[in-house]
Amino acid sequence: MLRPYRQKLTLEDAAHLLRRAAFGGTPAQIRALEGKTPEQAVEKLMDFPLEETKENPFNPADALKANEEIRFSQARWLFEMIHSPYPMRERLAFFWHGHFPIGVDKVRAHEALTQYLKTLRTHSLSKFETLTLETVKTPAMLRYLDNDLNKKGKPNENLGRELFELFTVGIGHYSEKDVLESARALTGWTFVNAEKRKDRVFGEFVYRAKEHDDGVKTVLGQTGKFDGSDVVRIASAHQATPRFMGKKIWQAFVAPNPKPEELEDFASVWEGSSGDLRQIMTRLLSSEVFYRRKGTVIRSPLEHMVGSSRALGLSLQDEKFYQGMLNTLGGLGQLPLAPPDVSGWEGGRSWISDGALLTRMQMSATVTLGKKAAIKGNLKDLSLALLGSENTPHRAVLEGLSAPQQAYLMMISPEYGLI
Repeated sequence: MLRPYRQKLTLEDAAHLLRRAAFGGTPAQIRALEGKTPEQAVEKLMDFPLEETKENPFNPADALKANEEIRFSQARWLFEMIHSPYPMRERLAFFWHGHFPIGVDKVRAHEALTQYLKTLRTHSLSKFETLTLETVKTPAMLRYLDNDLNKKGKPNENLGRELFELFTVGIGHYSEKDVLESARALTGWTFVNAEKRKDRVFGEFVYRAKEHDDGVKTVLGQTGKFDGSDVVRIASAHQATPRFMGKKIWQAFVAPNPKPEELEDFASVWEGSSGDLRQIMTRLLSSEVFYRRKGTVIRSPLEHMVGSSRALGLSLQDEKFYQGMLNTLGGLGQLPLAPPDVSGWEGGRSWISDGALLTRMQMSATVTLGKKAAIKGNLKDLSLALLGSENTPHRAVLEGLSAPQQAYLMMISPEYGLI
């Protein structure tokens, strides 16, 4: 079992929690968590509504062209990550986006993108089975993995395969027969008007009984007249799923190389809660091992950009600024709603290259030294927000410089690249 972290949060602990679970925080936000128990701090972060920020200037419905719809959808989410008062909601949604990826190369209607994101936000702390089922049923996922083409007598295996390989049990725990049988079970799952507007996904999930194969199937050792809901239920409850999911969650929130015994501890929490993600994440983010593993996870490009913006309390900017940030993220290979393929982003050391580091330096300069940055704060505050401690190892170099210069040098340091 994951051993709980028994002491109240120090400033360094609070900064660590915000960096891992909420992209980062300002000095004031970090200090507001100091002295709380880990459970109290996590509960505070998890207490989020679903409403988006009213000041968000990007409305995909206002777009005049299809490409603008996509761009506005991406910019709207990026704005929300930076400025939402509920950053854990967006952090979890982005993690689950990487796990249940869809891409705008195939999903080009803003209605479908909006519904997909709402589903991730709504169920990010639900039962894993519920999150998986509701995400799989979104028009975005059905289109992205071609299930609108999956009909009785002509099964399309894409969704069934990825449901096993990427979403639940992982490679080695299913057979090709399981994939074919799950494809049969998923026949008839589509969305309204799919056949009329194949270039644009919109509308709601719909089950077409005439297109469903209602025969007997055998999936992961169980037999019955299964439909898609049954396949999700069986795969979510499989003994391999807690360990497969444990590794992905551990790598994102704790450390890149979990030990076998750590994954078993995680799996026991998963199984004991029947896959309740709120309970699982609370236990993980309140555990000793979580607070022991500071500075072990490599920041992704999006975490670098959003984390610095949140830590520095970036004020509202004009629309051009956020579009420029999207261009930078595209160049670094982590544009929201545009993963490289169905497996999402590889992460870890894949983010490190000479070209990527140079672009990160340029991005850091834009956030800190640009005319609209308006960075303020003393050395202790900036170090706490950006590096997770008031006691920066670079004090001798940074003292005497302006706040923007201090922030820039911290952001391009090796220490900032790890959270």
